[in-house]
Amino acid sequence: MKHLVKYFPTPKQIWIKIKQTMDTSAPLVWFFVLNVALVWLKTYVNYHMNFRLGVSGSVQNFLLVLNPLPTAIIFLSIALYFKGALSYWLAVLLNFIQSLWLFANILYYREFSDFLSMGILGSSSSTGNNLGKSITAIMHWSDWLVFVDILVLVVLLLFRQLTIDRRGVQKKFAVLTTLLGIVLMFVGYGIASADRSGLLTRSFDNNYIVKYLGLNEYAAFNAVQTYNQTQSRSHAKPADFKEIQSFIKSQKLPNNVSYFGTQKGKNVFVFHLESFQQFLIDYKVNGKEVTPNLNKFYHDQNTLSFDNFYHQVSQGKTSDAEIMQENSLYGLPTGSAMVKYGTDNTFEALPAIMGQRGYTTAAFHGDVASFWNRDNTYKSWGYNYYFSKGYYSNADKPSYNVGYGLKDKIFLRDSAKYIEQLPQPFYAKLVTVTNHYPYQLDKENINFPATKTGDSTVDGYVQTAHYLDEAFAEFVSYLKKAGLYDNSVLMLYGDHYGISENHQPAIAKLLGKDKLTNYDLAQFQKVPFMIHGKDLKGGINHTYGGEIDMMPTLLDIMGVPDNNLTMFGQDMLSENYKGIVPLRDGDWITPNMMKFNGDYYNTKTGQAITESDFTDKQKQYVKQTQSYVDKVLKYSDKVVTGDLLRFDKRTDFAKVDKSKITYKVDTGLSNLKRNQTTNPSSVFAKNGNKSKVNDYKTDAPELTDDK
Repeated sequence: MKHLVKYFPTPKQIWIKIKQTMDTSAPLVWFFVLNVALVWLKTYVNYHMNFRLGVSGSVQNFLLVLNPLPTAIIFLSIALYFKGALSYWLAVLLNFIQSLWLFANILYYREFSDFLSMGILGSSSSTGNNLGKSITAIMHWSDWLVFVDILVLVVLLLFRQLTIDRRGVQKKFAVLTTLLGIVLMFVGYGIASADRSGLLTRSFDNNYIVKYLGLNEYAAFNAVQTYNQTQSRSHAKPADFKEIQSFIKSQKLPNNVSYFGTQKGKNVFVFHLESFQQFLIDYKVNGKEVTPNLNKFYHDQNTLSFDNFYHQVSQGKTSDAEIMQENSLYGLPTGSAMVKYGTDNTFEALPAIMGQRGYTTAAFHGDVASFWNRDNTYKSWGYNYYFSKGYYSNADKPSYNVGYGLKDKIFLRDSAKYIEQLPQPFYAKLVTVTNHYPYQLDKENINFPATKTGDSTVDGYVQTAHYLDEAFAEFVSYLKKAGLYDNSVLMLYGDHYGISENHQPAIAKLLGKDKLTNYDLAQFQKVPFMIHGKDLKGGINHTYGGEIDMMPTLLDIMGVPDNNLTMFGQDMLSENYKGIVPLRDGDWITPNMMKFNGDYYNTKTGQAITESDFTDKQKQYVKQTQSYVDKVLKYSDKVVTGDLLRFDKRTDFAKVDKSKITYKVDTGLSNLKRNQTTNPSSVFAKNGNKSKVNDYKTDAPELTDDK
């Protein structure tokens, strides 16, 4: 044992040796080197522990080792320009800032499989009230380890265990150190560009930026992206819109005569299924169907159901799904288009289109009106009414809420009193929230077994999905009793994934697989899309499509001409529809091949296809598909960031006058009341001004307790 002591010094002996080294020559330089090493170490370790960057090959692995260093050197070298204790405290502060950025991205990536952007940070005012609840749920104790070194350094400085170099270093040395960081950054960029051409100009995937250049470099790149987006409007010209109009016209498909206008004049219900994935349809736990009511609706002979339908959201998540559903415009690669542009941009959205055809338009959401900037965006889209949390009595009761707003059963029951007052025909969107991360319900509302994957984030997912299913069944039952079901089109869609790719072991257990491939993960991005109407020719449709296609497909069924609309989706019912599904990161899915997370697969068989084995036909197919995907994403971004629809001079659509729209509760209630006389076409008016809300039956325990 004594011999072992000779070869294995104690921590105290190690510290004394380090301190002696730092004290004997250039203490500040050594302190700088120590901080650089600490920032590099924790960044590199977390690259592997908490991010899925898809690193492969010697070049990418080398860059992953290199890329934390340049910005660490550049930032920390700022401390070298100062003297005395200030330089040491500056170094610690700069270490802390980089660690805080790393910490924030660890938490965000764990749930959203993406990195924080300036757009997301800028939208915190519209989402932050609920985001904090999700962040708390996904935090691990190990995440705080990124701050341990800073705590140690602070203690050492406070208790004067480090020698302060009062002289500092020569300015020449500080400048050369900064230049070293800059040189290393350009070296890394050069190697990265050689390995992946067009890295910063063609890539829509943030994982590539971080993998090749680094987390801090990604922040700088994203800041430039965000700035360019904000400048796009001032630089946009009518000629830009004409170019895009020409492209849109070239993509226009003929309507399907078997479906066009078959549901014309009916009410429209858009049912937003929060975080609901396609795999839940017909899925069983312990022999019990998770969503028996949605399953029945999905298989109904008058429901047109698409089983190869994909979400296409990016960082805007729900807001991205909404802008696609209402406008057939893609969300932005960073941040939320609704938050950034929803207030001031010109839109040609479904609510306005239907409103100009005699429809009353209303949105329902059991949370605060400002979430995702809906209170402003919905005005830009032309909604007459927006029934948010302020319209719901007792909405602030803790027992009535979960996570992001009113529980679905309560929300839908309390929405009925407004739905019955809407003049018909109407277009109504209902945004549910209970099936939202972190998938938690109180015991009184749980009547379904959790899965047993061992992942606490995942196992409650089927329980909240089952709750949503029951809420939907109660709502449909009411529509039938109120006489609305047969006179309405019900469109249901899942907005985005519920379980992110960062839970692969749990996903594998849910799907009964030993190991997942990128092909499996691509299939896991499917969400439901269903359209139901009386006498509608239903069935399971195997056409490949995505959320960008919802609007043109619905317009076909409703018999609304769309020749002059700027839509980047296509009618999935058209016989000429090809089924190309662009994903927001630049990947894509088609009936023949798919590209997901950089890998290629045969869509039908799931067999991987390496680029080196491409046939000439496959090379051409990939080239053409990628060109189309890049163009459609670029053009859509131009429309949003440049506000190009303000240049649309068409005469068959009147631009929305937002000054005439208000969502104040008193005004909204007064308008509803007045409409019962001026336009007595609502369920309430036709029932002799008597409510049918008592026909709404729910087993929500909160409402039973209140009675």
